[in-house]
Amino acid sequence: MSAIKINPRYSGHETFACRYAWLPKIIAELMAPGGKKLFSDENDAMVHLGVGKNMVRSAKFWAEATQIIEECDGGFRPSQFGNQLIGPEGWDPFLERPETLWLIHWKIATHSTRPLFHWQQMLNYWHRSEFTESELLPFLEHALPKDKEKTSKRTLADGLRVFINSYVPTRGKKGEIAEDNLDCPLAELGLIHIAGERLNQLNQRETIYSYNLDEKPSISPELFAYCLFDFWTSNEKFSEEKSLSARVVCSEAGSPGQIFKLQEREVNTLLDTVSTATGHSMVFEESQTLQQIWRKKPITEEALLDSIYDSAL
Repeated sequence: MSAIKINPRYSGHETFACRYAWLPKIIAELMAPGGKKLFSDENDAMVHLGVGKNMVRSAKFWAEATQIIEECDGGFRPSQFGNQLIGPEGWDPFLERPETLWLIHWKIATHSTRPLFHWQQMLNYWHRSEFTESELLPFLEHALPKDKEKTSKRTLADGLRVFINSYVPTRGKKGEIAEDNLDCPLAELGLIHIAGERLNQLNQRETIYSYNLDEKPSISPELFAYCLFDFWTSNEKFSEEKSLSARVVCSEAGSPGQIFKLQEREVNTLLDTVSTATGHSMVFEESQTLQQIWRKKPITEEALLDSIYDSAL
């Protein structure tokens, strides 16, 4: 099997976080007659999407990052995932369900060929719960691949701000939420919160952010099973394995435990539900020495996605 070429993305979002209206609007426009050429002409795209040129570029970036669209015949079309999730006949075309927001977060954080550098580093390799911008920039600089070491500090800082603003609504001087963040769906997940302030090395006050490590009841057994399957089958390191250890599911880069910031006990609790959630296609077995999940019967990603929403009917 040839290795998949991975090209991390450092920019392209035009410093805008994703907005609620963009993803459903792009799916609808791509499905209209001649829609696959939506992004061929930015001026036309501005008219169809009702946003400025920079926002057209940003909307396209997020549609690709969330994996709801894919390239086809010199243009784009909704992916199977995008159509099944937020297409006209999809499960949640208006992004109203918390499971949908977790899925969008998951897809952004686990793109197999074009991962977002800031998501990749911050969710998998920053191992403290708290962080500030001043301490993260050196961390991100150090993590740059050798061929990207000349990436500017401005690019890294802009990407970090977009990452934070995707999850933490920014507030003005009087406490009001800033317009640029009102429509960022991931802010509803509560994955990151403001923990306080402290002085940095320049004796300036800066915000302390913290990951939410509490239990996350909005991550249902079916949602967890979908993401576990996606992690298992998309990861070259594990895709041919018939079993995975609970440790891998909890702490391996790109795993549900890392991407959702789950504590080990919550991962184990969710693993206990996987057998029922998948109709025993995946089965969790626990002994005194081993905790492993096994693939017992074939199942598809599409069926697992349906089960997330079928279970709530």
